[in-house]
Amino acid sequence: MGVLRDHPELALFLCLAAGYLVGKLRVGPITLGGICGTLIVSLLLGTQKVTVADDVKTVFFALFIFALGYMAGPQFFANFNRRGLTFGVLSLIEMVTVLCIAYGLAKAFDLDVGTASGILAGAATESAVVGTATEAIGKLSGLTPDQVKDYQGHVATAYTVCYLFGLVTIVLFTSQILPMMLRINLRDASREMWLRMRGDAPSLEADEREPLPGMVGRTFLVTLADGRTVGDLEAGLGGRVTVEGIRRGSATITPAPEVELILSDLVMVVGRRANTIEAGREIGPETSAIPGLDAPLASSQVALTERASDGHTIDDLQKRHPEFTGAGVYVTDVLRGEQHMPASPDTELRRGDVLTLVGARAGLGKVAARIGAVVKNDSTDFVYLGLGIAVGALLGQIVIHIGDIPLSLGTGGGCLVSGLVFGWFRSQRQTFGAFPPQAAATIKDLGLAVFIACTGLASGPQAGPLLKQYGALLPLAGIGMVLIPAAISLFVGLKLLKIEKPVLIGAIAGQQCSTPAITSITQVAQSSVPLLGYTVTYALSNFLLPLTGPVLVGVLGS
Repeated sequence: MGVLRDHPELALFLCLAAGYLVGKLRVGPITLGGICGTLIVSLLLGTQKVTVADDVKTVFFALFIFALGYMAGPQFFANFNRRGLTFGVLSLIEMVTVLCIAYGLAKAFDLDVGTASGILAGAATESAVVGTATEAIGKLSGLTPDQVKDYQGHVATAYTVCYLFGLVTIVLFTSQILPMMLRINLRDASREMWLRMRGDAPSLEADEREPLPGMVGRTFLVTLADGRTVGDLEAGLGGRVTVEGIRRGSATITPAPEVELILSDLVMVVGRRANTIEAGREIGPETSAIPGLDAPLASSQVALTERASDGHTIDDLQKRHPEFTGAGVYVTDVLRGEQHMPASPDTELRRGDVLTLVGARAGLGKVAARIGAVVKNDSTDFVYLGLGIAVGALLGQIVIHIGDIPLSLGTGGGCLVSGLVFGWFRSQRQTFGAFPPQAAATIKDLGLAVFIACTGLASGPQAGPLLKQYGALLPLAGIGMVLIPAAISLFVGLKLLKIEKPVLIGAIAGQQCSTPAITSITQVAQSSVPLLGYTVTYALSNFLLPLTGPVLVGVLGS
C-alpha cells in the first residue's frame, strides 16, 4: 500500500482497471457497469488512506459533464416542441419526485446533507449528481473543512449502495415488470408498432437482413434507346433512376444530360430495384457488370440542419425534396445522440440528427446541400472544446440568492449548460467545432470514471461507519425512489398523455437516464422501437437531474 500512497496515479488507474473488471460481472440481465465497479473498488482502496489531489477530480468532472452536455445538446433543444414537451412531463416528474423524496427522507431521519445527496444521486442512477452535489457541499458556508470532507464522503457511500439497488430495480421494473403490468408481450407489441411505422415494408428481426437489396445498380446494352439523351431517358422514367456511367467501345463517357445514347452503348443505371428493372425495358437487355463501369454506391453522413424538416418524417423529407428520388439517394440510418433510430418512413426527424445517406455519388452532394451539411468529424477541434469548458467554468461561478439560500451551478452545472449550448450550436452547421462521437464518448466515460475513482478513494474511511448508522434505509431508499416516480409516470403517460406502451416503457427508462435499462428493454423487445421514447426523456433528464444536486444541498444547507 505504501507504493500506492506514494504514487496516486498508480492507484487511480488500478481503480479503473479493477473497477471495470468488476463491472463486467453479470447476474441475469444485470451488470453493475464500470462506474459502479470503479466506485466499489476505490472505496475499498480508500480505506487504506490512498488519496488523489482534488484538482484532478475537478478537471475530469468538468470534461465529463461538458461532453455529456455536448452530446445531448442537439436533441435537448430540438425537443422544445409539442412532442418533446409531452415527453418532458415525465422528466419533470422524475426531477420533482426524487427531490421531494430525498428532502423528506433527510427531514424524517435527520440525514446530513451528504447522505441525502448520495441517496438522490444513487437512487436516480445519475452519476453526474455526485459531482454537482459534492461541489455544492464544498461551497456551503458555516462548515469546517473536516465536515466538508465527511459530507462529501457520505455522498459517495450513499450513492454506491442506493445505485446498486436502484439499478437492479429500474432494469427489472422496465424490462420485466412493466410489460406484465401493461399486459403486453413487449416483443410482439414493438413488432406491431414497427409494422405500422413501416407501412407495407417487411419487418426484420435484429439479426436479419433483406434477401434482395432495395437499391441496386445495373448495366444495360442500348438497343431501344438509340438517339435518346441521358436527360430525356431519366425524365421519361420519372426521375426514379439515374444514369451513372456510359461505356462506348473502350471509352468511358461522363453521363451529362445532353449526351446522346447510340446502339451498343453500355449504360449503368442506379435506383430502387423495381425502377431499374423498368429502365431495362426502355434501354435494352441487361448485361453483366462491366469493369470500370460498375462504380460502387457512395455513403455519407449528413447532419440535418433544415428547419422545415424538424418534427417531420423521413417520408415527408423525401417527398419535399425530389432530389432523393431523382438522384437515387436513400436514408439508411438515423443517429440521434448515441442512439441509432429506426430509419422507417414514419420516423420523425429532429434537427441535429445525423442521417446516413446511400446512393450515387453525384446525387449525394445535391441532397446534402439541400437538407444540411456533411459531418466533418475527422479530428477534435480543441479550440472549440477548450473555449466551451472555460465558458462553463465561468458560468458556474455566478451565485444567485433566493432569500437566504445561495444557489449556483458550480463548475459542473456551468459546464453542463455550456456543453448543451456548444453541442447545439455545432449541430446547426457541422463545419466547425468537431468533436467526433467516439472521442466525446471516450472523454465522457473517462472523465466520469476518474472523478468517481477520486471520490471513492477520498470517501473510503467514512464508508463503514455510514453503512452501520443507516442500515436498511439506503437500500430501501434506492428501491423506493425508482418505483415511485416510475409509477407516477406510468399513470400519466398511459392515461393522460396516451403514449404507446412500448414507447412509454423506453421513456420511463430514459427519464432515469438508465442506459442498462434501455439495453435490457431493447434486448427483450428485439426492437429499437422503445428508443423512440427513451431518447427524448434521456436528453431532458440529463440536463434536469444534475441540477437537483445543488438545489438539494442549497435547501438542506440553508
